[in-house]
Amino acid sequence: MIETPARIEPCFFEDRIPADLADLVVEIQQAADSLGRELHPESAAELADLVRIMNCYYSNLIEGHNTRPRDIELALEGAELEEETRPLALEARAHVIVQRRIDEDFRTGKLQQPTSTEFLAWVHKAFYEEMPEEFRYVEHPDGSREEIIPGHMREEGDTEVAVGRHRPPSSHRVADFMAYFEKRFALAERSASNRIIAIASAHHRVNYIHPFPDGNGRVSRLMSHAMALQADVGGQGLWSVSRGLARGLEERGEYKRMMDYADTPRQGDRDGRGNLSEAALHSYCRWFLKVMLDQITFSARLFDLEGLEERYRRLVRDVLPDKRAPDLLSAVLRHGSLERGDAPLVLKMSERSARDTLSALTRAGFLKSASPKTPVRLAFPLEYRERLFPNLFADGELNL
Repeated sequence: MIETPARIEPCFFEDRIPADLADLVVEIQQAADSLGRELHPESAAELADLVRIMNCYYSNLIEGHNTRPRDIELALEGAELEEETRPLALEARAHVIVQRRIDEDFRTGKLQQPTSTEFLAWVHKAFYEEMPEEFRYVEHPDGSREEIIPGHMREEGDTEVAVGRHRPPSSHRVADFMAYFEKRFALAERSASNRIIAIASAHHRVNYIHPFPDGNGRVSRLMSHAMALQADVGGQGLWSVSRGLARGLEERGEYKRMMDYADTPRQGDRDGRGNLSEAALHSYCRWFLKVMLDQITFSARLFDLEGLEERYRRLVRDVLPDKRAPDLLSAVLRHGSLERGDAPLVLKMSERSARDTLSALTRAGFLKSASPKTPVRLAFPLEYRERLFPNLFADGELNL
């Protein structure tokens, strides 16, 4: 029994969705639908890129890798990095690159089914092909060192793995387990509610299978992100599940405990019909969905147009002596971008004075453009991030 793919059952709630989960699904749908609704699409896209950095920051933090947001940005820019921070920064860069590809595939209608073996293998391959040399190996308890092959799932002949007290399926059975996983979670697509609940349950079940020698946690969190997009609760990319998993609802050790709890075997005849506990899956899914709702709500407050505009205007007033600068910043925020020649019209001043204001905002890092003649767009200087987006990043390393 232990080596049959049905070992991962139950995968979700087929006969009757528990009322508390159904209520959470509705709340998540409503919150995600309103997230960033008032933002111009171009401004939302700029903020989504910031959220990608936040997502990889927290995803790496879960793995015990504390990377400074500034180092992540430098790595993405291809800038020179300090030797001691270089490996972690490049690891984070790899995460952002893969998430950008996922988001672009979703935007263009090319995103594969996130719970398919093909998609998961692609995520792992794309991620590890971008990884620095230092993180392309896995250390085994016996002291041996194994090179990680991008996209390679465990198979016969590979070293067996253990995750704490959990013993995943044997390597030679992984292909069968993943085929079963893909088939079962494809069924969740038939119901809008199950698509959302499956974000939680698939996250645990794929880690339970542990298909890759290493990188399963990061792959599963990128899978969850892609599933949220497919379930129409992605909120324009303005929220991150990794932030919630790292921080928890009340304290920072919840993710590890809840994942472990969802491993619980079935507890008697009244605990579902699968190998694993249905009651434990229920509790775990309730926690995971609450984490999702909490993060969507957090982002809705953070990216509320009026609140963001007011915080940014106050910041610009404090940093720049030009009293018209906040008005130009507001115009860019509300319109997504601004032709340079339109600045005098917005500010109701001479072309020269408007050009000076535009230059001051650009030098301060509040606006950016592809070239000196192209339209300006909103920017979010790192040194002011905490003031613009309070509590977006953790203050220090999280003890998970």
